[in-house]
Amino acid sequence: MKEANDSSNVVNLSQRLDPSSGRGGDLLNAVRNIASRRLQQYIGNMFEHVDDALFDLAEKAENNAAQMHYFDGMREVRKRRPVVERAFLALVSRELNDFASGNTAATASPVAASHTPTPPVPGSVELSLVADNELEESLAITSMIGKNESRLGRDLFAVNQRLSVICGGTRIEDATNPIGPALLAQSFRQAMRELNADMRVKLIIYKLFDRYVMSALEELYQEVNAELMRAGVLPQLRHEVLRSGGAGAGAGAAAGGAAASGEIPQPLPADDSEASAELLQTLRALFSARRAHPTVPLAAMTAGPLPTANELIGALSVLQSQAAMVSMPQPAAGHMSTVDIAEQVLHLKEQLMSQLGSLRGQRPGQIATIDEDTIDLVGMLFEFILEDRNLPPQMQVMLARLQIPYLKAAILDRKLFAHRQHPARRLLDGLADAAKSWSEESDRDGRLHDTIKAIVERLLQEFDDDMTIFDRLSAELQQFQESNRRRAELAEQRVAESTRGREKLEQARRRAAREILNRIGGNALPPLIHGVLSRAWANYLVLTILRKGEESNDFREALRFVDAFIASTRPVRTPEAKRDLLQLLPGIERALRKGLANVAFQEADIEKLLAQLHGYYRQQLGEAAPASAQPEAAAEAAPAPLPIPESIQPIAESVDELDDVTTEPAEDTIAPDVREQLERVKVLKPGTWLEFGGQDEHFERAKLSWISPMSGRYLFVNRRGLKVGDFSPYELALVMAEGRARVLASNALFDRAMDAIVDRLSHEETRPGESP
Repeated sequence: MKEANDSSNVVNLSQRLDPSSGRGGDLLNAVRNIASRRLQQYIGNMFEHVDDALFDLAEKAENNAAQMHYFDGMREVRKRRPVVERAFLALVSRELNDFASGNTAATASPVAASHTPTPPVPGSVELSLVADNELEESLAITSMIGKNESRLGRDLFAVNQRLSVICGGTRIEDATNPIGPALLAQSFRQAMRELNADMRVKLIIYKLFDRYVMSALEELYQEVNAELMRAGVLPQLRHEVLRSGGAGAGAGAAAGGAAASGEIPQPLPADDSEASAELLQTLRALFSARRAHPTVPLAAMTAGPLPTANELIGALSVLQSQAAMVSMPQPAAGHMSTVDIAEQVLHLKEQLMSQLGSLRGQRPGQIATIDEDTIDLVGMLFEFILEDRNLPPQMQVMLARLQIPYLKAAILDRKLFAHRQHPARRLLDGLADAAKSWSEESDRDGRLHDTIKAIVERLLQEFDDDMTIFDRLSAELQQFQESNRRRAELAEQRVAESTRGREKLEQARRRAAREILNRIGGNALPPLIHGVLSRAWANYLVLTILRKGEESNDFREALRFVDAFIASTRPVRTPEAKRDLLQLLPGIERALRKGLANVAFQEADIEKLLAQLHGYYRQQLGEAAPASAQPEAAAEAAPAPLPIPESIQPIAESVDELDDVTTEPAEDTIAPDVREQLERVKVLKPGTWLEFGGQDEHFERAKLSWISPMSGRYLFVNRRGLKVGDFSPYELALVMAEGRARVLASNALFDRAMDAIVDRLSHEETRPGESP
């Protein structure tokens, strides 16, 4: 290592510069000048496009109110543009100044400020709207930051390392880099507070900021890196990810470059979980063991140079253009195309070798090991998709067409299988998750089918080597899913409330009937009294339970009336009994008038009923002769009909009848296969998807939306939030045991596929004598 006073301009990590020194300050000034110049250019370019974007949206607005929002936004932007531009550039300049002075607390200020919600005004009716707007804005900013930090990872890492050197060894990360996506986005969010516009307008501006400012940061970082390299700051730092080495090669290259110049390497950001890394290592070991038993004799392999990555991408692009011209099957035709698409998936490797032969004039005998493993791994992924019962057959066909674009993506970026958050991986998982809920019945308008179809076709037609297309398509899919989710949640909520209401009503009816039947017991009541209690008064009890509750005074008073009404039928044989009955009658009449009026009895019907009761009680008191004792009435043996609507019938004739309603088989009488499914049913959580089979091979996919706390029944809805069915736990277990319903997996498609591939390769390894 050269001495510190050597004339060389190379800066070592072990020689940490002091940012307050002349050399460190000059370098930071150079970074500041580059950033200021470029950001001023980028932000100006962005605002040049705002007017056109808002005008286009105004022309396409669904109503006048929305159109006015966009026109108002245009006027506000024109008026406040200089203020917002100055505020943004001033905030960035302040961040750079604070960074140069080592004031890390200030460096985080815009982020902290942007994440701190405005204190709500007590009692404000706009509190919910403000919270929703804050959330939407935060999601837009967070998404923008995450996407660009991932996209710019290589150049941003190099900037971080070099800034760390000229700042005395202070660790610089993406979130604390003053010209990193995080602080730039948060600074722009701060500046946007100068704009008094509708949140829809602000979200459009954020998208334009992402398109015209964040997308141009690569040029900014490359210029900063070039300037610092010319100044001798880590000139040998290699921050590119090597094509053939995947994520691990990128780390080794960066570390190797630092070590070669005698520098202390900084660790790379850890963006993989240990589980993903272990899985990838397992796959590599299994592929290595697989190659130890080749199916093609070595003598049959022709010599010649191995195809390069560019040759592979070129050949795949030709195959992709051919695949893009094949028309997508309609939903009803999905089953007919499954065999054809399966053939294409299985023979892609052969087609690729043939295409390579056409392009180079000689068919290669073999390809690089890592490329062959990648081709096989992607092939197995799409074979799994065609076998995955989680996906409807029509959706399997559509997603399987993505094999070529995903093979290109895997060759271009080896991190696809290592990173759970890789954009291509997230897109495929998102498509599979959306497809899982699809059925012809729930997608009658074809919106979900057409959305997935459009994304597949765009990838086939547009994907060349720009990996950002996966982020863009993921955002579009997420926006579509979010829009549908909100509509479905409203419908789902209505279904749940309706079901909950019916259950409360049924529970109230059963409680009312039980109270009345228990009090009647073995008493043989006159038909008039029995009819009033089991029909009219039972209705009033139900209404009281629903409105006031079972613990209310009104419900207790209604039950006391039942006791008094039954007591009024006892024979009157003594003066004391006559006195007691006379004391009961005024209260009985008042209670009946009040109760029957509450259940919408007509006044005339109430008077008719009371007249019949007056006649009955006069007989009880001995004030009138029984009807059978009057000769002229002897022929009229049938009693007068009760003035109660025919629609009001007794809830149950006996307590045993009430008990039979909810009876399910005893545990020891349930068949073993049903008991096994019953255990699975008991652990199901809301949000779990099931597939239900119907007649004529018709299948419906439904989500467990709600489990009733009263009856324990399971409510299922489709992707639109509409009810598909409801089952008791035993009923659902019986349907599953009969094979008419099955639970769909809840984990991501990629994770399921990787586990299945490892399992498949492991079994192949145990049968080395057989052909893989």
